[in-house]
Amino acid sequence: MISPALIYVGIDVSKDFLDVASTRDGKVKRWANQPNGWVALRRNLHSQQPERIILEATGGYERALAVVLASAGLPIVVVNPRQVRQYARAMGFLAKTDAIDARVLARFGESKRPPLRLLPDAPTHELQALIMRRLQLIEMLKAERNRLRLASASVRPSLERSIEAVQTWLEDIETSIDNAIDASPVWRQKQSLLRTLPGAGRVLAVTLLALLPELGTLNRWELAALAGVAPLNHDSGQFRGQRHVWGGRSDIRPTLYMAALVATQHNPQIRSFYHRLIQAGKPRKVALTACMRKLLIILNAILRDAAAWQCTPHRLAPQDSC
Repeated sequence: MISPALIYVGIDVSKDFLDVASTRDGKVKRWANQPNGWVALRRNLHSQQPERIILEATGGYERALAVVLASAGLPIVVVNPRQVRQYARAMGFLAKTDAIDARVLARFGESKRPPLRLLPDAPTHELQALIMRRLQLIEMLKAERNRLRLASASVRPSLERSIEAVQTWLEDIETSIDNAIDASPVWRQKQSLLRTLPGAGRVLAVTLLALLPELGTLNRWELAALAGVAPLNHDSGQFRGQRHVWGGRSDIRPTLYMAALVATQHNPQIRSFYHRLIQAGKPRKVALTACMRKLLIILNAILRDAAAWQCTPHRLAPQDSC
């Protein structure tokens, strides 16, 4: 007896509309991207019983829909739009419309079968928004301070007021982040565990809790790739190119870099690892990147085992060793 073909659904999300394609018939239907449209679409998807429903991360427009469908027990996967676009080009889909994008998403799901991951809950979304706003304000503050260095006397008062205002906003965001962490016993415990590692301060801890909620559940290869600190080969034939880190969640890396700098001074495990790489002839930036990865792997082991850091050689499990 031949089993029925699995159904994969692709949803192209825009501000006002949802274009939905299914591998069952290839047709594209349009729904309103608003609560009434979500409810009608949810009923339609339940009747199809799809194996996967694929959405792209589209700057937040997909978030409410993903939560509604996931809460209804539907198998939602939110994927990286860059991967989908590269897949489309490889498959010969050079044109780009909402209907084509929906079909490509369905084909992508059928071909790649991305694994299901738990979607962040509402408190995690709020913490992510606070962390992202903090990063934006830091960039604004840096830009205004750079302008102030070369500013003429006529614009300096405006820049100084702007800097003062951004500093006030940043303090308010920091307070909101602390309040969000204090309101969750789970986050409080995780933050305390992460901060037992020398080099991992408050900023790194809350950033990882918000932007890398998978920490403590992945192996070292998955974690390094997700955070964008996995060295990627660039080889062809006899040519051996320089490996670089690329991709992943880039917003994590600046904070992780600063933590690795501190750890090379104050964490005996990271410090010895760093100096060993330098003595082996590795460039300092390469050694620091390796320290970022090792720091992240140790933090992953801390949350996985729910145990505070100890400076012992057997702290990491075999699958987490560097």
